[in-house]
Amino acid sequence: MVDILYKMRDDTYKSGLHDLINYIKQYGDTKKMKMMSLDQLKDKHLGEVGTIERDKYEFDLKIEILGDMIKSIRKERHLTQEQLGELIGVQKSQISKLEKNTRNVTIETILKVFKALKTNIKFSVEMSEGEFKIA
Repeated sequence: MVDILYKMRDDTYKSGLHDLINYIKQYGDTKKMKMMSLDQLKDKHLGEVGTIERDKYEFDLKIEILGDMIKSIRKERHLTQEQLGELIGVQKSQISKLEKNTRNVTIETILKVFKALKTNIKFSVEMSEGEFKIA
């Protein structure tokens, strides 16, 4: 089931849905199965919000969405990866990596990309409750 959730998060969403249908067919009559929301499925198979695995899953999902947004906006602006790279001073391969996996990129680069795409971006910073110490 965890593999299915990751597939649904990734570019293979249709494949993930197909696997979910096969899972249902293989492991039980849908009349006997308890209906669950996606959040309940994630709680059950990835852990509740706040656990390491669940937080990693949610973080990876947000990172992938950011890459997808960059790619989508770039295409709306009728720019190639090479053209966008030239606008911000990086190679085409950097834009490709950014669109596929934005983990290893600086905030500065992300801001440059969105500025080049003539798009506003807002960052939200959330602090968890608890003690905050500076060493």
